[in-house]
Amino acid sequence: MDVIEAGIGRGAVPAGYRLPPERDLARTLGVSRATVVSAYRELESRGLVRGYVGRGTFVSAKPDGGGAPFAWRGKIAASALQATDTTVRDLVRAASDPGLLSLAAGEPALDAFPIEAFRQAMDGVLTKNASVAWRHGPTEGMPRFRTALADRFGGDPEHVLVISGAQQGLDLLTRCLVDPGDAVIVDRPGYLGAIQSFRKAGARLVGWDIVRADVDELEELLLRYRPKLIYTNPTHQNPTGVTLPIRTRRELLELAARYRVPIVEDDTYRELGLEATPPPSLFKLDEARTIVIRVNSFSKMLAPGLRLGWISAVNPIIEQLALIKQQIDPHTQNLVQLVVCQLLETGVFDRHLTTLKAEHRRRRDAMVHAIRQHVPPGALRFTVPDGGMYLWCRLGPRVRARAVQDYAARESVVVVTGEPFYVDQGGANELRICYTSQPADRAVRAAQVLARSLAAATREGSDVPAATVRLV
Repeated sequence: MDVIEAGIGRGAVPAGYRLPPERDLARTLGVSRATVVSAYRELESRGLVRGYVGRGTFVSAKPDGGGAPFAWRGKIAASALQATDTTVRDLVRAASDPGLLSLAAGEPALDAFPIEAFRQAMDGVLTKNASVAWRHGPTEGMPRFRTALADRFGGDPEHVLVISGAQQGLDLLTRCLVDPGDAVIVDRPGYLGAIQSFRKAGARLVGWDIVRADVDELEELLLRYRPKLIYTNPTHQNPTGVTLPIRTRRELLELAARYRVPIVEDDTYRELGLEATPPPSLFKLDEARTIVIRVNSFSKMLAPGLRLGWISAVNPIIEQLALIKQQIDPHTQNLVQLVVCQLLETGVFDRHLTTLKAEHRRRRDAMVHAIRQHVPPGALRFTVPDGGMYLWCRLGPRVRARAVQDYAARESVVVVTGEPFYVDQGGANELRICYTSQPADRAVRAAQVLARSLAAATREGSDVPAATVRLV
């Protein structure tokens, strides 16, 4: 046992290595099988190895320092160890750091948040309904708030489940609908939080090109993979900014009905249009309310710190989601529900949206102008979006997005590469820039840093043989 432990400690026996079967090792060492079994059990109790019936014993972790009696990593559940992508955590951490100019995390113009109206609403709730705010609440959400959501965004109150942000909603839907091995069709490129949730559940992810939005291609995917569900963000899509036309939406619904595949519609950006009103949501077009599950959140319309959203779906799904939710979150905090409810009922929310969209338009135009002024033509190609929060930027074929990201980070500017938004190989030459998160007067600095970073990454790329670049 000491020999194996020493080998694990110095890295000679790496994590994931399959140890010899007990009988084989006993024969090699000239000891009894019981001795090897005892050694393996002791190593497992110390978190260094993990045994699986029918598969064998595998190295799981190095010993922890400081005299710990076991390696904590070796005690972590195997399913939890699959969660290795830190992109979301890195994005929100950078957004919360005042020393960084973050263009990575999707945040609205928080300067436009209706602070005074929010404060007055909170004071009113605490004056009149303090006991309601502090006690337990229904897992499905406060009845008054569910009614306000249905009145403002459509649907029926009993078909609404209040959640702590859209990401919790995606996690709940994944637990409810997806079994390991199920195929799930997602936008390509698509929202990285959804990709992570589905992947963690063991789903087989299949990308549908959201920019081309070829319905014939989608039908081929439905026939080939027989997916459990379709996930799409069809309005001011994250990350591309694409909005599907109404004809495509109707064809998508027709295909979903014909092949009996539910659609999860992420409607997070619908209210953030800067030009023309977008087509009706899939949820609204699904007049019988039989196919579409809608997920929405106030993170992009008010503030991500509120952690407040909702799911609209048929009763059997809402009931099952509530049963799952109660295990990890008995109810979303009452106070924020009641305060936002008052903002909806009094019209403050809609007046805020008008102000917010005007500020977003100003920030979009400032960022686009600054990039065009400071970045050489063709170095950063994008379509100016008519809503949402992002510029989806394409780089030259020999310019790596990760190199641009690294160079920008040296100057305290944070961007996110395109790779996390793909379920397959893609995004190495793409960047997503959030134009809403920073005031307009910071656009010039952001563009100047991007220009220098692109120039440095271009020089770096020119030193790499073309064949190598294509393999990156």
